[in-house]
Amino acid sequence: MPNRLPPLNALKAFEAAARHLSVKKAAAELNVTPAAVSHQIRALEEYLGVQLFHRLNRALVLTDAARACLPKLREGFDCLIKAVEVLRAQKGMGTLTVSAAPSFAARWLMPRLHRFFEAHPEIDVRLSARQRQVSAGGKGTVAERATIDAWLADSDVAILYGRGDYPGFRVDKLLALTVTPICSPRLITGPSPLTRPEDLRHHMLLHDDTGNLYDGESFWDVWLKAAGVTDVDASRGPRFSHAVLAFEAAIEGLGVVTTMPVLAAADLHGARLVTPFALRVPLVSAYYLVSSEAATTRPAVAAFREWLLAEAAREEEI
Repeated sequence: MPNRLPPLNALKAFEAAARHLSVKKAAAELNVTPAAVSHQIRALEEYLGVQLFHRLNRALVLTDAARACLPKLREGFDCLIKAVEVLRAQKGMGTLTVSAAPSFAARWLMPRLHRFFEAHPEIDVRLSARQRQVSAGGKGTVAERATIDAWLADSDVAILYGRGDYPGFRVDKLLALTVTPICSPRLITGPSPLTRPEDLRHHMLLHDDTGNLYDGESFWDVWLKAAGVTDVDASRGPRFSHAVLAFEAAIEGLGVVTTMPVLAAADLHGARLVTPFALRVPLVSAYYLVSSEAATTRPAVAAFREWLLAEAAREEEI
């Protein structure tokens, strides 16, 4: 058959030897003996009827024929690798693993996830709520890239708070975010009623540390600066690593937290929490849906992405 390919092992041995210009180094890369590499190359030369190397005393030199075919051979191996990645991404087509921050998972995703189950009963969803790691000193794209690499090592998609600058990944902006003070309705009419921003100095400030950890500026500093308030000490008060914990403290009437109202939608609708002031300050960071390019070809990932973006498009902050 004129179109029959030579043995793949022989092509691999030739490509490795041509790249290293050394049988010994090619053998080490392929985890075989130098004799095996030499045998594969000679078999390939016999199969093709073409000499591939000039064998000098202590060196290999490519023939013109070998030099001409090598770029296409390497391109072919690259295509094979990509094809295998696509095939691997298809495994477990009915299973979808999603990584998300605990507060987002609990306060935004969980109240909506039943709609995805109803629309796609054939997909088995596994939700992993995990804390994002921040490098020493640090925030920004290096730390965010490390988070994505770690989360996507065992998940199909990740939902991440950040700036969205993640080259090499499929990135979809999910939710633009704002921050505003949030508290129990009891504080609005209590002994020191909250009627204007300056009244905050009479209340305990609760801190959602998301801003400090990932943006380098606390949500309180962002909001007070936009409100033009200078006589409230934003450094005081207890701190919480997750917004969901700060919400619980606020529901109990312990103080006021400045954070993202999009995560408090159920409590705001149910009047367990209120926003005492109209000012909502936009954040530079947002929530993003992130996946590898290979994972996007999986039907389960594509279905979840389409559903999640539709849910986000329906979002109306209270």
